[in-house]
Amino acid sequence: MRYRVLGGTGIEVSAYCLGTMMFGAIGNPDHDDCARIIDAALDRGINFIDTADIYSAGESEEIVGKALAARGDRDEVVLATKAHFPMGEGRNRGGNSRRWIVREVEESLRRLRTDWIDLYQIHRPDHTTDIEETLSVLGDLVRAGKIRAFGCSTFPAGQLVDAHHVAERRGLPRFRTEQPPYSLLARGVEREVLPVIQRLGMGALTWGPLAGGFLTGRYRKGLPIDLTQGRAAINPGRFDPALPTTAANLEAVEAFAVLAEELGRTLPELAVAFPAAHPAVTSVIIGPRTMAQLESALKGADLVLDDATLDRIDAIVPPGTDLYQADGAWQPPSITTPGLRRRPIADRSAG
Repeated sequence: MRYRVLGGTGIEVSAYCLGTMMFGAIGNPDHDDCARIIDAALDRGINFIDTADIYSAGESEEIVGKALAARGDRDEVVLATKAHFPMGEGRNRGGNSRRWIVREVEESLRRLRTDWIDLYQIHRPDHTTDIEETLSVLGDLVRAGKIRAFGCSTFPAGQLVDAHHVAERRGLPRFRTEQPPYSLLARGVEREVLPVIQRLGMGALTWGPLAGGFLTGRYRKGLPIDLTQGRAAINPGRFDPALPTTAANLEAVEAFAVLAEELGRTLPELAVAFPAAHPAVTSVIIGPRTMAQLESALKGADLVLDDATLDRIDAIVPPGTDLYQADGAWQPPSITTPGLRRRPIADRSAG
């Protein structure tokens, strides 16, 4: 296992990070089985675990906390979690405000059975909260010893730059990491996000290397797709071969499968190795639901892609191109809220 320094913090993390989104009700509800996966990952050299409060409504954090407590080696693990999405019903139970973050970090500490969090991440931007407010409370949590460092997830390049400038102007601690989606099929972050991360000296923890299931090898062009099982059951529209976007993804998958076979590797091994080849990337998050999926992903840990292979990848999906739209990737309110791009009717009808 290779190790890299996390965003100038001095914290060394493994080049592959165990993501635990699939631990709990939405993926693997067997806590003992999840603990075995955690044990296997740590025993194989991974020292970095990423979770979030929203994963199975806190259950993923509870599973991780219980497993680490049983091992008794919390000091050896770099533990990351996130906050932003609503937790439960009612107002002020989500977002990036001081009020919510102060409350939710305590809840995560309780579920994780730990006194500190190594990397606390803001899961998505919040257009209702001033970034100064968020950076200020995160800095206070560092000083209080609740967290060691903080970062963000799926922030667009412009907001990363804005947060950096606000931190400089106000004398506040800055985001040390960003967690963007990045895969063979989702390369949009190569245009601006990854270059900005490099320029600002941040670490990048990339998620979704298997592109929501397309790069598992389970979904292939010309083969029947069972829309009642696995990821296809969760989002059947994504894998409908009649859709032009699905057809384009499946076409690229075939080319990548051929390349992987020529390398003597599996498609998932190639997929996991690809994000790690980018110089901006610190660690690639793998999110297994089963032990077999963990083993499949880790087989690619020793694969280093040479220039010739990367050139062939570029020919299949050009740099900076998104064939696959990553699940949960953030969209700005200017895109998702029609009222922000339409003048009031009274204004439109005025002389």
